Amino acid sequence: MSVLVAFIPVACGIAILRYRLYDLDRIISRTAAYAIVTECVQVVYALVVTSVSRLFDGSSTWAVAAATLVAAALVRPLLYRMQRVVDRRFNRERVDGKRAVEEFGRRLTDELDRDRTLSELIAVSRRTMAPQTVSVWIPPE
Repeated sequence: MSVLVAFIPVACGIAILRYRLYDLDRIISRTAAYAIVTECVQVVYALVVTSVSRLFDGSSTWAVAAATLVAAALVRPLLYRMQRVVDRRFNRERVDGKRAVEEFGRRLTDELDRDRTLSELIAVSRRTMAPQTVSVWIPPE
């Protein structure tokens, strides 16, 4: 039985390599963002605990409760902003693709020519996703 358990990490490693389940840029990006957010939240927690303890002379339970609430409130917005900053560094394709789609959407509001819109749509999808082929289905009118 213990021999079979030892093969689980080997099987996972083979599956990851065989089916290319790894995305190193994404792993680095997420790790960096979470590490930065964790450090920031720890610093804020420590500052709030010490500040509230000094303000309310010795009531550590209130200090811990206040620090926990402040830290919990900061995690999501801080993680969102950090992920955007880190993605600009590690995940340029996603950032550039998102920007290209937003620009296409702005141009689309002013465009009335269907053929020109289709050619721009194909150009944007080739530039952002780099597919081998692109086709657009237009329902009959």
